[in-house]
Amino acid sequence: MEYKGVFTALVTPFNKDDSIDEKALQDLVEFQIQGGVAGVLPMGTTGESPTLSHGEHIRVIELVIEQCQGRISVIAGSGSNCTQEAVEMTRQAMECGADASLQVAPYYNKPTQEGFRRHFSTIADSVDIPIIVYNIPGRSGKNIENTTMLKLAEHPNIIGVKEASGDIPQVMDLIMKKPDDFVVLSGDDNLALAMILLGGTGVFSVASNYIPGKMKEFVDKALEGNLEEARKDHYRLLPLFKALFLETNPIPVKYAMVLKGMMKEYYRLPMCPMSDENKQKFSGIIKELGL
Repeated sequence: MEYKGVFTALVTPFNKDDSIDEKALQDLVEFQIQGGVAGVLPMGTTGESPTLSHGEHIRVIELVIEQCQGRISVIAGSGSNCTQEAVEMTRQAMECGADASLQVAPYYNKPTQEGFRRHFSTIADSVDIPIIVYNIPGRSGKNIENTTMLKLAEHPNIIGVKEASGDIPQVMDLIMKKPDDFVVLSGDDNLALAMILLGGTGVFSVASNYIPGKMKEFVDKALEGNLEEARKDHYRLLPLFKALFLETNPIPVKYAMVLKGMMKEYYRLPMCPMSDENKQKFSGIIKELGL
């Protein structure tokens, strides 16, 4: 499988009673497929994964795989700050038929670099699907340094990184030194163009929940070397990328999907609806952009 293009970090729709809105989730996945994305990521940060039980977590992954029917790839978020829990969740995701697994850097624990290496290696040793490491120090509290990432890249089952450190010099250094078969994907929509131009292969996108077709067109232009048009798309979409972080992700993108009529405005605590002031700002921005 080629890990290239747009991979949508799916939101998880809920009902008023806090249950998963399975029909809305299926419709969202179909919307992504019709938009032409390369794959979807259920149960990432954008899917409010910390608030779902293990049973719900696996149910969401199952539903997404069933809806995709092999038409696009499914990279299941199955990481944890407990290594054995991550192993078990990833085994279950593999049994469901996930094509790969995204493994977040252990959060709150703040492991050493050797702890990171052992954590990801233990998970990769335990399953037969590819592992993509997720480096997001803003949420996990600790950066996975390039020396550690390059050691992980030697593992035959660890095939890439979702890089969301925001540290462009770190990204350049990694791309310069990594093996050819180790992929680097942006974890931020607003850095997708920069990272692709530096040698990245795509993006795990929040915005593509809302505009999958436009994100595919934008990223395809960048990957094909159509830099002038890709740059125009980047600046055209940049106000949306910024608006999606008016409040903590996934609050704004779920509100966008509510405006689109694709789900109801329910979150799992501690996530809660956007403030009225920011709703007005957000609605104004997408109206200006013609979205």
